[in-house]
Amino acid sequence: MYPSAPPDAYNTYSAGAPPTAPPPPATYQQKMNTPRPGSGLTRWSTGLFHCMDDPGNCLITCLCPCITFGQVADIVDKGNCPCLASGSVYALICASTGMGCLYSCFYRSKLRAQYDLDEGECPDFLVHCCCEYCALCQEYRELKNRGFDLGIGWSANMDRQKRGVTGAQVMGAPAIPVGMMR
Repeated sequence: MYPSAPPDAYNTYSAGAPPTAPPPPATYQQKMNTPRPGSGLTRWSTGLFHCMDDPGNCLITCLCPCITFGQVADIVDKGNCPCLASGSVYALICASTGMGCLYSCFYRSKLRAQYDLDEGECPDFLVHCCCEYCALCQEYRELKNRGFDLGIGWSANMDRQKRGVTGAQVMGAPAIPVGMMR
């Protein structure tokens, strides 16, 4: 009824070395820092819709996107236009025309050019026009993942780099030792 299998069909590895294990999968950071085939550009460190990777920034961006935009613009402009000025211009454009996305997409393009980031499937103006808050959050996370503390501005970040301070230290309550204490 069924054709018989050849004698070696169930023992394919009998005539040689056992198969080798596949190489370990690349980490997420390795995948993001590798260029896309044929483009030579690196990928964003987080996706466009990964807003909840930083819920605090997501909340601030939803309530007042001019703050996030101002912080991003300050770093992208390398301190030439301070956070307050950039955020104020963005807020005025949004209040008067509702088209702040046209202003902010310019900074996305500038950020991509500075760090050789891939544009992706959608052009910058379309990303900002359709998903303004998500785009601002992604740009914020990208700069944060590149070692910037967006809350202190460009000049303080440069001072921090000159001193060799790595990573942002959060000021607050002193650390409490873990374990049983009496």
